[in-house]
Formats: sequence, structure tokens, C-alpha cells
Amino acid sequence: MSQQKSDYADDTAIDGSLDELPAEETIDATVENLEANGFNVIVVDSADEALEALQSHIPADVSVMNGHSTTLEEIGFIEYLTDGDHEWDALPNEIWSIDDDAERQAARRQSQTADYFLGGINAIAQSGELVAADLSGSRIGAYPFAASNVVIVSGVNKIVPTLDAALDRLESVAYPLENERAQEAYGVESAIAKQLILRQEPEEDRTTIVLIRDQLGY
Repeated sequence: MSQQKSDYADDTAIDGSLDELPAEETIDATVENLEANGFNVIVVDSADEALEALQSHIPADVSVMNGHSTTLEEIGFIEYLTDGDHEWDALPNEIWSIDDDAERQAARRQSQTADYFLGGINAIAQSGELVAADLSGSRIGAYPFAASNVVIVSGVNKIVPTLDAALDRLESVAYPLENERAQEAYGVESAIAKQLILRQEPEEDRTTIVLIRDQLGY
């Protein structure tokens, strides 16, 4: 079942000052610093444009996997990946058709090496760093090295001034919302068990950030 931020945000106390839409000059400065750190950045105006950007960015005949991302849900990518008319090898369809728990877990681990791995991020520092965390690591495990190409999709509401503020956002915005989602979806609490800071992307054209001028995800 698809879940969106609006499904549980009203039941969650967050620091709203770290979840606001930034000024255009802030977006421009963030893009400049991200690109200086080796990330490719595509800026779009809407969820529909973000989905179109992904459709045109990912070539045919490649394997595609995603980590859980509310933003990917909100722009319609998850539905498109699993049910849409495309020429990709959609790994989620293969993984979730496996009945044996151990085999399915092994396939999930293998999927971290997909040709294209897509997911979200919990905070973007204007200074050009990305911050994310996960309970199991299945969402962020591919980001540092495993996947051949990484595409991170984010609303501009995740932009904050500094790396310290990005870490604060993880604790006071992303975690409370994810914890609420996990309890509603799985009946268990989440945790900031595995934390990742991406400061640079040394491999040219490996990591692309699709930045949406909208308040999406958490």
C-alpha cells in the first residue's frame, strides 16, 4: 500500500523550521555546491516533471532498484517502476515474488548492485553534503559504492544551511516521521541505526540528484 507524508504527518511533532521551502537563491547556492562536490543535479518544478526526468535519465535495458522513499511514492515512480510501460529490468518485481525469506533477503542484498538504484535523502546541506539514515541499511547501502548509478530524488524542503543543521533535520524531522510511518506500516518503531554522510562523489556522472521545487518527503 502506498503511503505519503500526509498520511501520518499530522500525528507527528517535528521541527517545522527545518522543513520549509527555501528561497530561490538558496536553491541556486545549494546546486552550485553539490555540483562542486561531484554530484549531478537536475532541478524541476513539480512531481510530474520529476517523474519525467527519471524516465528520460534512466536508459533502456538496465536493472533498476529502489530503496524505500516517500518522495518516490509521491511522484508516482514506485507505481511506474513496478507496473509501468518501460524497458527496464524492475528488480522489485523479482524480489517480492520470492516466497522463501532467506532467498528474498539474499536477492535484496544483491539488488544493491543494480545498474540504477533510486532513493531519497533525509537532508541536504546548502554547503553541498547529503545526510541519510536507515534502520536496516537497505535504503542507503547502495549509495556509497555498490550501485553503478545512484539517483536521489528530493524536495527542496530538505535543504538546510549547514551539515550540522542537516544532522539536526535527520533527528527532528526525518526520524519522527519515519518512526510514525514504520509503526503504521509494520507495527514496529524505527531507529537511526545506520547513518550516512555523502560529502563528495569522486566518480564522474555516478550520482544524480533530482531536486524538486516542492515540499515532498521527509
